[in-house]
Amino acid sequence: MKLLARWLAEPHVATWWGDKDGELETIAGHVDSISVEPFIVELDGRPLGYIQSYDPHLEEGGNTYADQPFGTLGIDQFIGEPDLIGKGHGTRLLSDFVAMLLEEGALRVIVDPDPANAAAIRCYEKVGFRPIGRRQTEQGEVCLMAIDAEEEGGA
Repeated sequence: MKLLARWLAEPHVATWWGDKDGELETIAGHVDSISVEPFIVELDGRPLGYIQSYDPHLEEGGNTYADQPFGTLGIDQFIGEPDLIGKGHGTRLLSDFVAMLLEEGALRVIVDPDPANAAAIRCYEKVGFRPIGRRQTEQGEVCLMAIDAEEEGGA
């Protein structure tokens, strides 16, 4: 958790992920969760960032995206190391992770960037996500984006 704490304190992460302590508590709660799968991602043996997938239909207390079709998985991620941002690692990470989720049977994968996070939105578009609407969430307004399995030659 020390590594995640350091990453969550980095300005390029903190700007979009919010309160470090609250986020750490949430991530720690995901470790034994049936609805969320958290991962530390490595590049050539070096920790690079964090990624998680979640099923919006399994979350306790409901989820803002529970109206998405069954078979939908959401993802959240960040590149934690400042010297590794802006080098295409995020695009590759997302592309590989989305491909894995679709191969495992997900029918749709969603992301929900802040509309002001232009770099993230560009990255998601490169991977193939398309905007499907804006939502108001507990964290504020988001741009909901999706990739459907049939768009990727899957299901």
